[in-house]
Amino acid sequence: MTVRVVFALHAPVQNQPDWPNVGFDFNPVIEEMMNALTIGCPGMVFVQSMVANADQANELKAVDDANGNIDGYIVVQMNCWNQAVDQLVDAGKGKPVLYTDFQYAGSGGFLVYTAKQLHDKSENFAHIGSSNIRHLVAAAGCMPLAMGQGGNRAFSDAVTKLRIDIAAGVKVNMQCIEDKFDVLTTNDLLKELKSKKMLEYESGWANVVDETKASLGIEIIRRPFAELNDLWEKADKVKAKDVMNRWKSNAEAIIDVPEETLEASARMYLAMKTALQKHDACGITINCLGGFYGGHIHAYPCLGFHELLNEGLIGACECDTLSTLTMITMTTLTKGRPGYISDPVMDVATKQIIYAHCVASNKAFGPQGATNPFTIMTHSEDRQGASLRSTLPIGYMTTTLEMHPGRKEILFHQAKTVDNSLEDRACRTKIAGVPIGNYEKLFTQWTPWGWHRVTYYGDLKKPVFALANALGWKVVEEA
Repeated sequence: MTVRVVFALHAPVQNQPDWPNVGFDFNPVIEEMMNALTIGCPGMVFVQSMVANADQANELKAVDDANGNIDGYIVVQMNCWNQAVDQLVDAGKGKPVLYTDFQYAGSGGFLVYTAKQLHDKSENFAHIGSSNIRHLVAAAGCMPLAMGQGGNRAFSDAVTKLRIDIAAGVKVNMQCIEDKFDVLTTNDLLKELKSKKMLEYESGWANVVDETKASLGIEIIRRPFAELNDLWEKADKVKAKDVMNRWKSNAEAIIDVPEETLEASARMYLAMKTALQKHDACGITINCLGGFYGGHIHAYPCLGFHELLNEGLIGACECDTLSTLTMITMTTLTKGRPGYISDPVMDVATKQIIYAHCVASNKAFGPQGATNPFTIMTHSEDRQGASLRSTLPIGYMTTTLEMHPGRKEILFHQAKTVDNSLEDRACRTKIAGVPIGNYEKLFTQWTPWGWHRVTYYGDLKKPVFALANALGWKVVEEA
């Protein structure tokens, strides 16, 4: 069997900001994968290719179809959003396609595109996302089944069984550390939310302004970058230095971040705090990447978000409207506990979901709760600015969710925190959890919901279901 291994990425040496990071050299990773496949599957022939987009994937497939010399594909998602797998699966009509993730690099696309194929029920599609390269080799060894009597279904079923068996072999003590805390009643929560406002600079991921106000009572106020930048320029530099010095004294370490960058970040915190006061809002979310790369703002808000979260306010990444309104709702419910937005990674080798982002609170149990260590680092994707790696508490029950007023749904799963990853690729904070429920099911909801999730410390299942019941919404249990 001859299999084309298609690496979906921008370039062999990354030339732009994205996961895993600018300047990353993929060549050693590609060489390792090709060697492992060649050695581990001696009865198969592997041909290496690279594509950057859907057009290149379509061209590659057209040539292979014309020549008739390729029997199947392995697609390796190396950067997040370079499209190839959908084109090679060809709506389930094509040759067997095994899809895998170079973790902390292509994980966003891997989850979203996998969910699409699962939704489409493509018989020639199978996936494996593992930190153990032997699992990729074992899955590749299932591909010749597609050439037998069972066809593509035999191949995809074999890889599914492999995944399930790997996850089943991971044994974790799921008993969690006791975590007592109070929550508002559903009625009191809905009353409180009617007074809440959130700021967006400049436009959010979802246009649910009217639906959010009608169902939750939260008012969404959209403002221009110019307002925020003006507040940043006018921020008190003496106060900014006080904030900066506090960060310096509290941080476990500061890595590759100069003092002037810290001061600019402190001024951004003061600007955001002023914006919240000016508009009588409790939460702020910013199109940070678009604003920073476009020259509209001149400091990343990551450290400022960290500070707001520690105070019981809301600082939310990437102008993600749904995550921000989720955070306002849940922080109000829990009387100040901070939410943690993340770009998750799934690793079947450890049966973990790893929640990764470049900002987090270090007071996971609320403003009056215990603190955990944090390190100040550059923003991971571009190695610029200042962001934060928070070493979050392990051994605790967490509740992860997203709220969508437009669909009247709450996405929901829970996990026990078990580790903090120090992997240099991708975002700085990486808290790993073992989910409660069906690990396989966790692959299914990334297309309708997108990549972001919001995680809270604590068992919040009862109040979340009570809120959904009061609103007439549906809870989508993704695990």
